Amino acid sequence: MDIKLIIIAVAIVSVIGAIAALILSVASKIFAVPVDEKAEAIRECLPGANCGACGFSGCDGYAAALSKGETDNTALCNPGGNEAAKAISEILGVEASTVKPMAAVVMCRGHNGNSVQKLNYQGVMSCRLASQVYGGPKECIYGCIGYGDCMKACEYGAIQICDGIARINPHICRACKKCVKTCPKGLIEMLPLEETQAAVLCKNHDKGAQTRKECSAGCIGCMKCVKSCEQGAITIDRFCAKVDYDKCIGCGKCHEECPVGAIDIISLIG
Repeated sequence: MDIKLIIIAVAIVSVIGAIAALILSVASKIFAVPVDEKAEAIRECLPGANCGACGFSGCDGYAAALSKGETDNTALCNPGGNEAAKAISEILGVEASTVKPMAAVVMCRGHNGNSVQKLNYQGVMSCRLASQVYGGPKECIYGCIGYGDCMKACEYGAIQICDGIARINPHICRACKKCVKTCPKGLIEMLPLEETQAAVLCKNHDKGAQTRKECSAGCIGCMKCVKSCEQGAITIDRFCAKVDYDKCIGCGKCHEECPVGAIDIISLIG
């Protein structure tokens, strides 16, 4: 092959490459997205869990909202805690909000000793998948299946499966709410760490007689807790007791009156 043709071909390719590079360089400047340095600084203060517990689309979304003034609440990041809130407030030049420490609690006592099995599930060990087979392997279709979807979702190792039911260590929990979103039964709730409150560890909405057949620790809607509560903090919703945490003072009277032990006094302090 003629050496001149080779040189011409190389030259043409080089020119085309140079032109393309120039076009890309100009385009990158024209279409460049302005960098929000304040948002980036705030983002560095956040733990990167991207859990959405703050109400925004992850850490980037929360940082952008703070930078743009869409929210001035620096205490929405539970995993970051007060340390992150203080760092963010310094960047924004505002007074730091206080993060209310929370921990997740599994509202169910249907462990293997209390609950009744209705079938021998053989399949993928997933609560979400198992719940699609007649509501799960336990007679109570509202209770914890115990296959660990929440445990797998927890990045902090705060959840363990004990005797067929999920249990959460409040001192390891970072209140990211990923377990709340993962539980197919909606059994996990957030409770304040610094308060003592009554909690109904049951979500069964069957009538009392049916609940007794399904789980010995299930709420039967007997109303004794309602009558014993002087604060009016307890009501019955579809045969299951429900606590208004804003009214509850943690006196323990409902716990004492509950004939099946479905109500416990939750103290996450210490």
